[in-house]
Amino acid sequence: MNSCSYIGETKLMTKENCEYETEHESVVRRAKENMPTAKNLESVCNTFRIIGEPSRMKIVLALLQGEMCVYHIVEACGGTQSAVSHQLRVLKDNRVIKSRREGQNVLYSIADDHIVKLIEISKEHLNCKLED
Repeated sequence: MNSCSYIGETKLMTKENCEYETEHESVVRRAKENMPTAKNLESVCNTFRIIGEPSRMKIVLALLQGEMCVYHIVEACGGTQSAVSHQLRVLKDNRVIKSRREGQNVLYSIADDHIVKLIEISKEHLNCKLED
């Protein structure tokens, strides 16, 4: 339950004492109607968890520049080939990146344009916060 704190007392918020009941009814209805299913919500949260880990984010940022093999991803991001390969597997298993074989090389790239949009929006948000 939510509560409002006042000096010296705590008042539990209920429908009866909410000052905004009629103003917020349509907002609450729209919020409920547009709420994703539990499965879809978990999927969205998982995507943010996957790309939110710093070493994976570095890989995604590197791959935004174009397709690369493991060697060049290691060169761009740092770390060991073993660690980068592990993170590539996590990203690939979660369909953030894709791979293709060309001769003896495996080339990695971003699998989903939505990931690109998420990163671009995040970078814009960061730039705005830095300007404040």
